[in-house]
Amino acid sequence: MMISFIHSFQSEWLKKQNTLSSWLVIAGAFFTPIIIIIARFINHKQLAVLYEKDGFWNQLWHSSWESMAIFLLPMGVILATSLITQIEYKNNTWKQLHSLPIGFATIFFSKLAVIIVMVMQFFILFNIGIYLSALIPYLFISGVSYPKNPIPYILILKEDIYFFIDCLPIVSLQYLISLQFKNFLIPIGIGFGLWVTSLSVLTWKFGYFIPYTYCIFNFLKDQVTNKAAIPGMNIHYLALGYFAVFTIVSYFLYISKRHKG
Repeated sequence: MMISFIHSFQSEWLKKQNTLSSWLVIAGAFFTPIIIIIARFINHKQLAVLYEKDGFWNQLWHSSWESMAIFLLPMGVILATSLITQIEYKNNTWKQLHSLPIGFATIFFSKLAVIIVMVMQFFILFNIGIYLSALIPYLFISGVSYPKNPIPYILILKEDIYFFIDCLPIVSLQYLISLQFKNFLIPIGIGFGLWVTSLSVLTWKFGYFIPYTYCIFNFLKDQVTNKAAIPGMNIHYLALGYFAVFTIVSYFLYISKRHKG
């Protein structure tokens, strides 16, 4: 069964090569770092002082993640998940896929695994982009010294894991919705609506019931702000719970669906 899953995963991975979802991962990961690089070249006279400051890396990490946590990551996950599922609908290959000697569970979880690995790929590229947004101005602008503070690898890794966990409910719910509708605009529309709703309930004490808020709450948790009612419980456990529930429901809806595509 494991061999079948590996082969199915490889097949699904090849399908998504050179698709919009693949380019979306790359473009989304480097979008914010490129904006930061451009801004620093424009304001290059201030960089010498900026690079000498204590907490340079923490400030860079914070400014990089602000737009990512609130907008780019949730919307990127919504789009990528919908596009991956849309491959079979677009090519009208669901029946062909189900005629292969592999089980429904293998098909379902191999597609989900591809999406999750793509999210991991996004995080890796984004962290590379953050580092490059500090390195490139240092290399090309005279008078700018390399930041004296060490890179806080442990903090970055921990926060990356938290953000990854917090976006998993979006992955599983968008996957559930995308498998139910042939028109990929429907899951994108629902996802966008839930994201907008998450922004509107940030100050509500029960806003954590909407799992699309978790990335935003994680970013704002250490901020001195009245823009959000940060929940007292561990939202990362809630995210894992939502992910498990949505995945189980999605799987049973998938295998019980009479016309799969």
